[in-house]
Amino acid sequence: MASIRDDEIPSATGIPSGVRPARTEGLEVPTIEVSEELLKALPKADLHCHLDGSLRLRTILELAQKQKVKLPTDDEEGLAKALHMGEVCKSLDDYLVAFDITLSVLQTAESLYRAAHELAVDASSENVRYLEVRYSPALHQQKGLKMTTVIDSVLEGLRTAKRETGIKYGVIVCGIRHINPQSSVRLAELSVAYKNRGVIGFDLAGAEVNFPAKDHKDAFQLILKNNVNCTAHAGEAFGPESIAQAIHYLGAHRIGHGTRLREDGDLLNYVNDHRIPLEVCLSSNLQTGAVQGLATHPLKFYFDYGLRVTINTDNRLITDTTLTKELWLAYTELGLSLEDLTTIIVSGFKSAFLPFREKQDMLKQVNQEIAEVLESFQRRLSVARPA
Repeated sequence: MASIRDDEIPSATGIPSGVRPARTEGLEVPTIEVSEELLKALPKADLHCHLDGSLRLRTILELAQKQKVKLPTDDEEGLAKALHMGEVCKSLDDYLVAFDITLSVLQTAESLYRAAHELAVDASSENVRYLEVRYSPALHQQKGLKMTTVIDSVLEGLRTAKRETGIKYGVIVCGIRHINPQSSVRLAELSVAYKNRGVIGFDLAGAEVNFPAKDHKDAFQLILKNNVNCTAHAGEAFGPESIAQAIHYLGAHRIGHGTRLREDGDLLNYVNDHRIPLEVCLSSNLQTGAVQGLATHPLKFYFDYGLRVTINTDNRLITDTTLTKELWLAYTELGLSLEDLTTIIVSGFKSAFLPFREKQDMLKQVNQEIAEVLESFQRRLSVARPA
């Protein structure tokens, strides 16, 4: 499993007095007002973020004009509507239609470089310290690009962003459920070739209903035999059986979404006992109809029960979100406390597909930074409200 044992996580230090201890991570969380400003200031990890769902609106329009690609509209407002930007869709399949638009302009090395670079810059601007970007190279070959060119272009864009902002990153290659499983094997081979060259994991994405995970087990066997980390979308548009297949047929180290895990108590306990992290995406789950309302989302139940949960964006553009916004929704809509949120933030870094020692070093830095941010906001509060 790609996770650090709880007893090996360094604790934050230098927290002011008059605080209460955090429940699981050794962090001490001051009793201060939670705001979007505070959540933005905290260091964060986004483990579930799709490249082709996280472009800037203006970038799509500019790329389309340059490539002579016809879009449903030529203005930002109309394009946002065509992409269902932030709108609740009829289903996951309906939601996925928006990717036909974004993919239409992501068929050149230049566009892939730009999309990756801008995504990492945008994430860094809200203090995302670590970003795992996922996409399927097979979907970027409409104009004849080699899959190696696709990978290289994205990695170069991310490298440039790292030089500019310091953001750490990794790439997760996606097999696609509704494409021939042999395509997933080819993508798994590509992932193995790029291991230690920027690719840090393999995923199974795409339409979930009628396309069972077990059909792609050969690809995941290749991934596991080569000691590559893997995750899988499961339990979003289909029931807990999908999650069981992702774990027991694919060997998934993490689960993308896992919204319907609560329907199977035995499987839920298995996921909890084996510390399999869930990549939760609140707004996206509402948009795809995985939940009927945020108040019914199982995140808080999962967290309270002890599961390792992480909060992520999924698609920054199509879902019209940021990681700061997702944390804010967890606070305002689900009633999670600042203590809860800092625990979940640290769980994001703990669940990263990184080598153990590198993860340890990052966690020391992150815990220290969280402590400093909280202390800074408490000091500001003390100045504003003198005794």
